[in-house]
Amino acid sequence: MATIEQSMDLEVPIRAAYDQWTQFEEFPEFMDGVEEVRQLDDKRLHWVADFGGSRHEWDAEITEQSPEERVAWRNTDGTDNAGVVTFHKLADAKTRVMVQMDWVPEGIKEKIGDKLGAADRRVKGDLERFKELVESRGQESGGWRGEVPRDA
Repeated sequence: MATIEQSMDLEVPIRAAYDQWTQFEEFPEFMDGVEEVRQLDDKRLHWVADFGGSRHEWDAEITEQSPEERVAWRNTDGTDNAGVVTFHKLADAKTRVMVQMDWVPEGIKEKIGDKLGAADRRVKGDLERFKELVESRGQESGGWRGEVPRDA
């Protein structure tokens, strides 16, 4: 299992950062290789992505969601991964977004890419593009303020 940990400071209020992150269907605008994210209901997402020339599709479940604090997930099929994105208020208009993710590289390309740090660089680039997206808009494009309690 591989682990990715990246963070990025955004010059926006925590509400704007969190609300924009909950717009899952807009992930292809800033996530490299992600072609589509379709929200099936409050807890389930279907992903389509191309990594290293290989197309992947999988479903994921939101396992915990708390406004302006965290969104956690795990895959329910496809490539094994799970993680959490947390939001930290640094000032009224400054927020740190942290991504922690565990995943299992599949195939030789992904295993070599992992050893070379490709996944870490991809997530860092995704966070940089997310920062640019949310800061350039001046406000979030929407938001879901509901909660998904963590299973005991």
